[in-house]
Amino acid sequence: MKLPRSAAFLKNVDEAVKELFAATTDLPTFLATAGELSLADRRLIVEQALVLLEMTYVHLPLKRAMHAVDPIQRLKLLQYRLAEMTEETLPDEIQFHNELTDIFTSTRDLHTNYSLPAPFNSKTAFLPFLIEEYIEDGQRKYLVSKLIAGFTHPTFKPGVEVLYWNGIPIRRAVEVNAERQAGSNVAARFARGLDALTIRPMVRVLPPDEEWVVIGYRDLAGKKRQHKQDWLVFSPEMAASGLSLDSASAETTALAIDIQTDAIHQAKKVLFAPQAVAAEKRIEETAVQRAAPAEGVATTMPTVFRARSVTTAHGAFAYVRIFTFNVDEADAFVAEFVRLLASLPQNGLILDVRGNGGGLIYASERLLQVLTPRAIEPERAQFINTPLMLEICRRHGPSPLSADFDLSPWTDSIAQSVATGATYSLGHTITSPSSCNAIGQKYHGPVVLITDALCYSATDIFAAGFQDHEIGPILGTSGNTGAGGANVWTHQLLQILMSEPTGSFTPSPNSPFKPLPNSADMRVAIRRTLRVGERAGVPVEDLGIVPDYHHQLTKADLLDGNADLINRAAEILASRPLRQLSVAITSVANDTLTAVATTQNVARLDVFLDGRPQQSVDVSDGSVQIDVKLPAAGAAALELRGFEGDELVASCRTRLSQ
Repeated sequence: MKLPRSAAFLKNVDEAVKELFAATTDLPTFLATAGELSLADRRLIVEQALVLLEMTYVHLPLKRAMHAVDPIQRLKLLQYRLAEMTEETLPDEIQFHNELTDIFTSTRDLHTNYSLPAPFNSKTAFLPFLIEEYIEDGQRKYLVSKLIAGFTHPTFKPGVEVLYWNGIPIRRAVEVNAERQAGSNVAARFARGLDALTIRPMVRVLPPDEEWVVIGYRDLAGKKRQHKQDWLVFSPEMAASGLSLDSASAETTALAIDIQTDAIHQAKKVLFAPQAVAAEKRIEETAVQRAAPAEGVATTMPTVFRARSVTTAHGAFAYVRIFTFNVDEADAFVAEFVRLLASLPQNGLILDVRGNGGGLIYASERLLQVLTPRAIEPERAQFINTPLMLEICRRHGPSPLSADFDLSPWTDSIAQSVATGATYSLGHTITSPSSCNAIGQKYHGPVVLITDALCYSATDIFAAGFQDHEIGPILGTSGNTGAGGANVWTHQLLQILMSEPTGSFTPSPNSPFKPLPNSADMRVAIRRTLRVGERAGVPVEDLGIVPDYHHQLTKADLLDGNADLINRAAEILASRPLRQLSVAITSVANDTLTAVATTQNVARLDVFLDGRPQQSVDVSDGSVQIDVKLPAAGAAALELRGFEGDELVASCRTRLSQ
């Protein structure tokens, strides 16, 4: 492949990703090919941004109050200036993208953004290394943690301490980049400033201002040096999910994802984990059912899960990393998680969702049941009350485009807002409660959840549910999660929802949504989510989930597989009570079912057939036989609920043969 001189090292990348780098260019070459939006195109984009934010943006009142911003007025001013311009006086296209991006960023909402048009939206600018932060002696420090395969340098290696970025002290450089990010809180903005320091997907952010960077660093021998590196531009495979935006399916309308974090995740996968890309391709292209990682349990979803047993100073425990909830099918996602857990230690689980930008809300909320005996209550979601949202809910209550998409629960309260003056509709669940409790608890050991400020959207929803259902403690490497509490819809999806009900995409003459030029797009937080349990009614947006414990990442964490972080999580697990509850059917004779239950740290078992109570048995650690009289009509499922005092501490279900 023909590459610029500064990218010659890409000839040595892993074969699994080599073709993705074939068209890599330096930044000036890419910018020379960028297209030009006409004046009419720009006017249309601003007009559509106004419709989107003024008529559908659920967080607009909150953002105006919390961040003292007025994106509507800024858009109107931009619209006014464009009305006064001619093609001859039109400023550079990058300047237009910069202003529109800044208006959306002012909301501090990663769900609500302007997606740049082609050719920007398929490109990512990158440097061939990753910079991460750690704490040493109470001081923030930065090091190079990874290099892309094929890139070599005599002194610029993993472990070197980064001191400067183009002459700016590195921490200040991260802060400057953070101001361009839309994080809901200081921790979230800073985390994204660091995450996007060397990887910049142009689906949401503009190309770097500089054509190259000069990194000041201290090498492994302690000598101060500099390394100059050109920005390079390539096209990674950006979509981990097969969900189509061209349909109004229930899954498409139940997304909650930070597209920038997800795009960075996709780029990191290509740049630094080509073996995961190769495993994914083997599963897709061959009859291979599961791919085995370098260490851990083979999985059908190698870019979604990493599962392994970890040995620590406090014992051996299960460890599962969930990189994304951006999957096609929620039930397949949950089933694979359960399968992975079954092959790991049952005495405690470290569940790590750091850096997870979200995805399918169904997947995040249905996963909770696997880890707790409690009935899961999904978060409720609200629309903002506007005539346009009322029209959309009426058109899709239920939807003529998809039988499984129904907005009718929200319709009446939006209609009543004319009389009540309410800002928001009543809250209803996006994920059905029955699907969140369909299989019940599968893992009975204690669980600790690890989060950071990059956790966003569906991952925020998952962390909130984990805390609200008291599944276990949360260990954070940041003081808060990203605080993204909403379901997100694209401008394109809104066009479809306002199309004529013909079974295909036929634009309605009454729709305020018009196709955007040159593959530009916008997204908006459409339904805000509210917490349940003791925090019922508290919004997730801007507030996020505060962990129970805090761990500051160390140098060993960055260079030695999160060694200190995992050991801290293991210490927390070791202090938690260990429960066990399993059941095996031994016989079904005449009208009696006989089963053997095995328990640990459970004092009482309540026995249910198809959800109906049958008996209650006092138990101690070990095995006990249970005889249950079957109803004349038979039964489909046996469920045991284990109690310690009055507290439900474990449950298990098993299907009965028909």
